[in-house]
Order: sequence, then structure tokens, then C-alpha cells
Amino acid sequence: MKTFAVFGDPIAHSVSPRLHNKAIADLALDALYTRVLLKDGNELINKFRSLKLKGANVTLPHKEFALNLADDASEAARKIGSANTLVLKNEKIYAYNTDAPGFLKAISNFKEAKSAIILGAGGTANALAYALRSQNIDVCILNRSKARLDKFKDHYECFSWDDYKEHKFDLVVNSTSAGLKDDLLPTPKEILDGILKSAKFAFDVIYGKQTPFLKEAKRQNLACKDGADMLLYQAVLALNLFYNGSLDEKKIEISMREALSL
Repeated sequence: MKTFAVFGDPIAHSVSPRLHNKAIADLALDALYTRVLLKDGNELINKFRSLKLKGANVTLPHKEFALNLADDASEAARKIGSANTLVLKNEKIYAYNTDAPGFLKAISNFKEAKSAIILGAGGTANALAYALRSQNIDVCILNRSKARLDKFKDHYECFSWDDYKEHKFDLVVNSTSAGLKDDLLPTPKEILDGILKSAKFAFDVIYGKQTPFLKEAKRQNLACKDGADMLLYQAVLALNLFYNGSLDEKKIEISMREALSL
């Protein structure tokens, strides 16, 4: 039996085991998927090997450790600067990032978007910005402070809240945790209102909750999506990577979508 897991801190909230185990059962795979609380990211690979895992997903705050500690990494993971999927092949651990392609699949119906602003400058923003740029969409990063913008400045237009000047964007993406456990917006309301009033689409990486960000976007009649499909698609891609691309991703998606609706 193959064993897979998701690492993170916290991790008790993760729905990844539900998604993966449903697909594993439906596809009659001899495997099990569990979750592992990991406090120290430096121990990620040691824990992976000690548990004799064949593959793993990695969530906050360990995605950069996943990239830096793996034996090798995909080009996309290196360019993004983080990885969320680890796969054991020939005793070596390979790192991948399925967040970026998962995000693109999630926003595939936002076909008219030519420009986008990402709110926040954390690890998730890296993947989303890379994904959007790969589709020739102009990307701007807006963050509370300037300090975290340094890693983006060579490739994207960047602003802090203090120096932001009003622009027009087709797509507005919240990559922060604002609204997950509180009623906060990802930016001051006056800034957000100015951004939303000329936009067409809004996407929030948070799933399963009508966040204040999405409420504001809907109030201004934008087409909106939460992060459920991104979660789903990154998981579909990850499970197929565990099996070296040999699975039917449509069948995985059907199973995982059923699990997500439970």
C-alpha cells in the first residue's frame, strides 16, 4: 500500500485527506492519504522519509522548505519559489507546484481578463502571479508594506498601500487570509472600492466562506469565485503526479468534487 500525506501547521482543518481518499477509493488504488502536523519546516524531508511516503502535499507555512529541501524541482516550482507537492521517484524526492495550474483552471471562465491585481505578497501570490503572467496577463501586486514586495519588483508592477495610485484592472485576486477567521478586508475599504469599481472579475483563494472581499465584489456586480475550484484542481493534479501521470484526471475530478460537496 502506498501512503501519502499533507504537511502543514495548522493542519487539522485540511480537507485534502477527504478529497484524496475518495478518489483513491473510487479508482480502486491501493493507497491511503493522511495529514501530518509539522512544526519545523526543516524536518519536512526527514519526516517524509521516516513515514515512508510515496508522495505528499505541503501547505502553509512549509512550501518554501518543500522546494529548497527536495532533491530536484520542476522549472515552474523554481520560478515560483515554492512547492506544494512532493513525489518520491527512484529514492529521490521531486518538488512541484500545482497551485499555479490549479488556479488557471479555476479562473478559466474569466476569459476576458487582460490585467490583474493580486492583493497580498505571500507565497500564494507568487504562484498566482506566475500563473497569470504565463497567460500574458499584466500583473500588479498590492501589499500592506513595501518589505515583502522586493521579490516581485523585477517582474511585476508593485505598490504598498501608502503609495498606491488608482489603476484599472479586469481581475482582482485576494491571496491573503483576510476574511478567513475575521471580518477584515485585504486592503483599506477606500482602496478596494476604487479597484473593484472598474473590474470585471474577483477571485478569493479562501474557500467555503462568503468573505467580506467577495461580498464587496458582488455588491459591485463582479463575476466572483472563491478558492474551492483551485483547491480541487491542485489536488487533482497532485494525485496524478503521485502516480506519474498515469491516472484519468477527469475521474479524479469527479470523485474529489463529490467529496468537496460533503
